[in-house]
Amino acid sequence: MKSIKYAPLPLLLILLLLSNISFGQYTNVKISELGASVSEPSICMNPQNTDQIVAGSNLNKYYVSDDGGYTWTMGTLSSPQYGVWGDPCILVDTTGDFYFLHLANPANGSWIDRIVSQKYDFNTGIWTSGTYMGLDGTKAQDKEWAVVDSTTNTIHVTWTQFDEYGTGSASKFSNIHYSRSTDAGETWSDAVQINEISGNCIDSDETTEGAVPTMGPNGEIYVAWAGPAGIVFDRSLDGGDTWLDEDIFINSQPGGWDYDIPGIYRANGLPITCCDISGTENHGTIYVNWTDQRNGGDDTDVWIAKSTDGGDTWSDAIRVNDDGPGKQQFFTWMTIDQTTGELIFVFYDRRDYDNTLTDVYIARSSDGGNTFENIKVSETPFQPNSSVFFGDYTNVTAHDGKIRPIWARADGTTMSIWTAIIDVTTDMAEPVVQAPISLEQNYPNPFTESTYMRYKIRRPALVTLSVSDLYGRVLAVLIDNENVEAGKYLKHFVASDYGIPSGVYYYTLQVGEVMEKQKMIMVD
Repeated sequence: MKSIKYAPLPLLLILLLLSNISFGQYTNVKISELGASVSEPSICMNPQNTDQIVAGSNLNKYYVSDDGGYTWTMGTLSSPQYGVWGDPCILVDTTGDFYFLHLANPANGSWIDRIVSQKYDFNTGIWTSGTYMGLDGTKAQDKEWAVVDSTTNTIHVTWTQFDEYGTGSASKFSNIHYSRSTDAGETWSDAVQINEISGNCIDSDETTEGAVPTMGPNGEIYVAWAGPAGIVFDRSLDGGDTWLDEDIFINSQPGGWDYDIPGIYRANGLPITCCDISGTENHGTIYVNWTDQRNGGDDTDVWIAKSTDGGDTWSDAIRVNDDGPGKQQFFTWMTIDQTTGELIFVFYDRRDYDNTLTDVYIARSSDGGNTFENIKVSETPFQPNSSVFFGDYTNVTAHDGKIRPIWARADGTTMSIWTAIIDVTTDMAEPVVQAPISLEQNYPNPFTESTYMRYKIRRPALVTLSVSDLYGRVLAVLIDNENVEAGKYLKHFVASDYGIPSGVYYYTLQVGEVMEKQKMIMVD
């Protein structure tokens, strides 16, 4: 019989045990190794199994967690035929397969000449080599994002096509393109242009950029982007076959989408589109989230506008951050917990500082964007260096009260990717702390001479693994108060090494006052 004892860990003990995970209001988890290149993180949780989470970052890193984000396995994504060149977008389909969409750098082709999709099987841990969409000669395909229709499993993708990336030529344009897959990413429809007003190719305010699609309650596809006409909106009511003849204006985005933030290599306020399909009070409401500098270059703010009539009309801009004037909030992303209808935002925030020190905040709204609760989720501030590419976005995923934001942290020129463990119960201010260890049944069991004990450490800790008899007397210590990094482990136990005869025993895994115990049987 498995026996688990949970006892609260003293604060001092917690501080001593942790290295790459820190406790503040919420547990912070470092996902990536330190490096100068990781940025633009994307994250997605499987709503059918919220322990399964996949994330990605520039240029070609992927991260997999099977315990709700406490521990991660990192890998490097490769696509021998098409290459991997950043702008990661992670999503999951209705069968539980994850996708990593990204830009291309093919051996036989042009840099970023297509959008590539690679599928991950969580059971086998294998990525496909990739399929693609949007190839149009040498034109550049950039900044893709995707959404899955939960009814049909169709994947809808929008992105920006540049006739010639970076040029100021009046004869070269940027446009928003769309493609879909109805066969789980095996093939993709021909790309179609959906915007009315084209932009230039400079990759700045007059460029069409930032198309993030979302699904409506009846299969509608909604998407907004920024460009020369401000923030505009489009929709398809027939699965992507046809789109509006005229884009619908949402907001002017004063100051444009391309602006400066001190200490950041480059910054933008590109929009994020989400729709409430939760079946709750605000079912069907569409929200568009962005940042801009309408209040001045030293006062970047987070905004939303919303529509309750399918995108025909839009509210005025509603401010999400609740601090005073003169501070910077930037790189926002939003999602909706479709079990509750709650809006969740993540953004960088400098409200507490007069320099470039930066925190990470989330904001929550449970009343359809009328009011917001702002909560700092990063444990400590960081100070970026503008000489290092910081990336262009953050991301957040949520389902059934489980919220996992993801962000890049820049300590000078050193970059890392982080998340926070936020599990909402009745009171957001109370974090739910999962047991730091997990101990599985040994195998084989019963055993003759030796057996294997499998266990998991969810954060770095001082660990003890021991074997005792039925009276609790310790007969063998396999791990004696040793520092163990977060991860999964397998320990081989040979009974004769400790002079232990056949019989019934317990083995116990312990971190501080938290322990798990399993029974095992040794036979002749």
